[in-house]
Amino acid sequence: MNKIKITVAAIGMIALAGTGWFYKRADGSEAPIYRTATIERGSVKPTVSATGTLSAVKTIQVGTQVSGQVAAIYADFNQHVRRGQLLATIDPALQNQAVAEAQAQVERAQATMDQAQGDYARSKQLFEWKAITASEFSAVQSNYSVHKADVKSAQVALARARQNLAYTKIYAPIDGVIVERNIDIGQTLAANFATPQLFLIANDLADMQILALVDESDIGAIRNGLPVEFTVQAYPNETFEGMVQQVRLQSKTQDNVVNYTAVVGVKNTTGKLLPGMTATVQFLTGDAENVLIVPNSALRIRPTPAMFAQAQHPILINDGDSPGSAILWTLDGKRRLDPVRVQAGLSDETHTEVAGQNLKVGTKIMIGVPDAGGAASSDAASKNPFQNPRPSGGDKGG
Repeated sequence: MNKIKITVAAIGMIALAGTGWFYKRADGSEAPIYRTATIERGSVKPTVSATGTLSAVKTIQVGTQVSGQVAAIYADFNQHVRRGQLLATIDPALQNQAVAEAQAQVERAQATMDQAQGDYARSKQLFEWKAITASEFSAVQSNYSVHKADVKSAQVALARARQNLAYTKIYAPIDGVIVERNIDIGQTLAANFATPQLFLIANDLADMQILALVDESDIGAIRNGLPVEFTVQAYPNETFEGMVQQVRLQSKTQDNVVNYTAVVGVKNTTGKLLPGMTATVQFLTGDAENVLIVPNSALRIRPTPAMFAQAQHPILINDGDSPGSAILWTLDGKRRLDPVRVQAGLSDETHTEVAGQNLKVGTKIMIGVPDAGGAASSDAASKNPFQNPRPSGGDKGG
């Protein structure tokens, strides 16, 4: 019995000693090692990321409306052409034959109509003399009308044949640059079912556009006039600029993800950007200059019991909580902790804008707390009962 009492007393003394050690650490004489940073003044630029493809603002597919063999090509890749410039010709032999045949049909129809016209004139006079009946005169008159229509039909066919002959010469419809040439001399083109594309002409590569696919969760932040920065693989260390010109209402679903197309206008004055390049786009959805900023991890601290015990001004759960509010854990010169409620603003990948009372540049803040193994770490804000799961105004940062 005495042994049991001694054992219970020993356990009690050990527990008391352990509690004293805990509060001794919390009292600061043996303070934990926290990862810290300081409040700074700077800028925050939240962004939305997307990828897209560079293309000319206006491109024209040049095709042919007649079939035949390519006889000559007068334009090649990257060549600047003017509107009305001859690009290629298709062998006109078949179209010349069609024109000759159509011309013969017109002459035949004209001769037949002339004969019918003479018959009509004679029949009319005979009808006036009452030498023929009205029925006989009507038949002659109808025959003459039919042959007049045959002449018009033959003339239309002749015009069509001449137009097809003209189509054997391919002209540039606009001023621009040949981006694609899809034909070679001797190639046979069949335009019976679909118009073959012979050339692709870009109107002006000094003005280009990016068609960027933006996730539906981010499209609400994209609007016309929004500045854009982007890079291309050909120049990984160079950043180009653009501006949102349009957000298309049509959605596209890829791998069960709904995307919308944002059209970004780009000035290509240097000529470095080429059609078809893949652009990694950053939409600058906000800009806060000369504001107080803290590392994102400072707003994700999961308080430990030691922090509560050491806090000089503890904050009750949901005390003064509001949308966008968060908790910063500050440290004074003696490494004493003090939780401070702040209002979180814009956020980028590394920093978040904060505002609140008694905040100043240089104030030391906690960005990591010791875990069970003694290493400093931070945890997700969703596990912190003293702050919202995500600061208001944040975009993609953190």
